[in-house]
Amino acid sequence: MIGLVVVSHSRALAEAAVALAAGLLPDQGVAVRIAAGLSAAEFGTDAVAVADAVREADSGDGVLVLMDLGSAVLSAETALDLLESPVRVRLSAAPLVEGLVVALAVAGGGADLETVAREAEGALTAKRSQLGSSVEPGGAIDPHLSTGSAPVDNSAVIEIFEVTGRHGLHARPAAELVSALRDFDAHVELRNDTTGIGPVRGDSLTSVLTLGVLPGHRLEVRATGPDAALAVAKVRALTVN
Repeated sequence: MIGLVVVSHSRALAEAAVALAAGLLPDQGVAVRIAAGLSAAEFGTDAVAVADAVREADSGDGVLVLMDLGSAVLSAETALDLLESPVRVRLSAAPLVEGLVVALAVAGGGADLETVAREAEGALTAKRSQLGSSVEPGGAIDPHLSTGSAPVDNSAVIEIFEVTGRHGLHARPAAELVSALRDFDAHVELRNDTTGIGPVRGDSLTSVLTLGVLPGHRLEVRATGPDAALAVAKVRALTVN
């Protein structure tokens, strides 16, 4: 399992961000370390502290580093030169809070470093969708979102059911769903049948969150592949209770 490091000018800010993520997604089993502030009361970043945090977070599968602004990036870059032993490290451009929540969820599901990094950097997709935009900065369409009707596939297993889970598909249940679907040999797409948003890939947390599924919404699940029926049944079990 990969590790996570939070680099911030403010220790209080970093600790609050980690507490928020852990509160939303408890018991993920992911090593999260903080390198923040020059002291409890003094703002700043320290490359040596970042390097130490990376070493502590590394279990051999790599480390994703999330930063706030300015010299946090410079300190993280300098820290890479201070690591004596080779460590697979990715410095993430993801927003600190949203990126940390997504990274913790995806890493907790056992995803590799590249997958966690990609999902974290797409962490603002759900917020853009809620604000009425599915377009990335610079005009690029989010590749996780479908822009048209899914092609007809007579072999697909399709079900539509009402989501009765207390929290719909917010961060924690969405993360559980995405993690569970990785166990099946199936391609799964989800669509909010109530609002018409989607379809999106079921293996991408940032994509699932764009659906904005609330309790009482109808969720359409389309799956293909050897485990299609099992995957659809799993989605139903996780969202209807």
